[in-house]
Amino acid sequence: MRPTSLRQDAEGIAPLDWLAALYYPVAFYFCLTLFGLSCLFWSLPASLLYRLLPKRSGEALGQFMIMAGFRWFIGVMRLTGVLRVDFSELDRLWHERSIVIAPNHPTMLDAVLVTSRLPRVVCITKAALWDNLFYGGSVRLAAYIRNDAPLPMIRRAAGAIRDGAQLLIFPEGSRTAAPPIDAFHRSFAVMARAAGAPVQTLLIEADSPYLRKGWPLFRRPQLPLTYRIRLGRRFEVGEDPQAFVTGLEAYFREELPKDRPA
Repeated sequence: MRPTSLRQDAEGIAPLDWLAALYYPVAFYFCLTLFGLSCLFWSLPASLLYRLLPKRSGEALGQFMIMAGFRWFIGVMRLTGVLRVDFSELDRLWHERSIVIAPNHPTMLDAVLVTSRLPRVVCITKAALWDNLFYGGSVRLAAYIRNDAPLPMIRRAAGAIRDGAQLLIFPEGSRTAAPPIDAFHRSFAVMARAAGAPVQTLLIEADSPYLRKGWPLFRRPQLPLTYRIRLGRRFEVGEDPQAFVTGLEAYFREELPKDRPA
């Protein structure tokens, strides 16, 4: 086999690099625009349906539509080559009911990725989202849970789990500031114990710093984004939630890689 000259390498690779440099910014900002418009176009009718539909049917519709909308958006990201992710392990949770799903939280995209694959997810959300034009109607209809009042939050979360929902909650409380994980809060363990539900861990690894804490939404990263989502172990909380939280945090530190991209 004849060696390829440096000139031949440059002639073969440079055009591809040049095309990628033109294509990826267009694809990236197209995806962001599509996400914003999709959220807005569903949030407005969802606000009306929240007032018109019976509570239980409205919740089911709201949760399903968030899953469907996020799945469609993630599909567009994958089709355009902006995102690479394997959902095969996460999809095994499709039929699960009455569980707490506890992932680590490297980026803001984590909730979108997880919710896009599961039809009965209830999330703990920031109270500010309830008055947000792009998200408010959606989270109200889906019966997501505000995080501004701890005791009512725990009661509503436990009730949703007992009714068969999958509660998605990030034990760190916010995106990771000091990888591989930050210290865990105990509220998720209290919710799981109150509902008598197991805690299913998810291990999320991202190769890009995009949408980590402090990364602006419109600042384009190197593309494509690559995510790995693994099912971790499933745990029972037991009698001591704080001891459980300490042990679970140690488990995540053992399972997640120590070196993360800057």
